[in-house]
Amino acid sequence: MKQNYQFEKRQREMEKKKKKAEKAQKKAAASETPPPATPARS
Repeated sequence: MKQNYQFEKRQREMEKKKKKAEKAQKKAAASETPPPATPARS
């Protein structure tokens, strides 16, 4: 049970880091290039 919890927690943290990295990447790309035609998802 505890091992499963650790796994779930790790998965969640990985997901958070990935999302944060993607957001930062988009922000960096947006600052050097004009925003795409598609509306930004908040």
